[in-house]
Amino acid sequence: MTQDEKWLAIDDYIVESFLDDDPALEGALAASDAAGLPRIQVAPLQGKLLMMLARALQARNILEVGTLGGYSTIWLARGLGDGGRVTTLELDPGHAEVARRNFGNAGLGDRIDIRVGPALETMAALHAEDAGPFDLVFIDADKPRTPDYFDWAVKLGRAGTLIVVDNVVREGAILAAQSGNKHVKGLREFYARAAADPRVTATAFQTVGHKGHDGLAIVQMIETR
Repeated sequence: MTQDEKWLAIDDYIVESFLDDDPALEGALAASDAAGLPRIQVAPLQGKLLMMLARALQARNILEVGTLGGYSTIWLARGLGDGGRVTTLELDPGHAEVARRNFGNAGLGDRIDIRVGPALETMAALHAEDAGPFDLVFIDADKPRTPDYFDWAVKLGRAGTLIVVDNVVREGAILAAQSGNKHVKGLREFYARAAADPRVTATAFQTVGHKGHDGLAIVQMIETR
């Protein structure tokens, strides 16, 4: 068994151990595939982690940057506290329509507000609306803008807010300090900003499995000013 095969087998074992068949989530994936959306949503185990983080925080106000077909949004919404709401941001109207149908099929349409348009503009509008503070922010959108999404997430948070950022390892490409790749450059700038910001404390970890070799960063706000 190769190392990659071992990683996949372990992933499958954990999924079989801890996840049940879930028609709503499976249907969301099938609908996304049928609509031709890219298969870049979070892995099931990462989705459940998002739900558990939301529950641990007793989150009532969650922000997601990057909806795609709504798979991760469903996980987040299932972790909401009573009366809570997820606001999810999506650039592509077609993706947003697929997500809306998936939310309805999951019985969560009344708990999710999807906003269509450039996320940085929408985050600025949320700030102007005084829509925060958000208890949990999940960033999984275009990587070059990740540093700016992070900056807005801090503005929209409070002490104790968790900011989760996906795809922060990229099969080790993050090590390339002189990379000309815009995705790597954006993520390295995110690391730099998070490390230098006195309002937050951060960690990150590598993940392997069916999504390849990547990772998640988790940032906690410790003060607002």
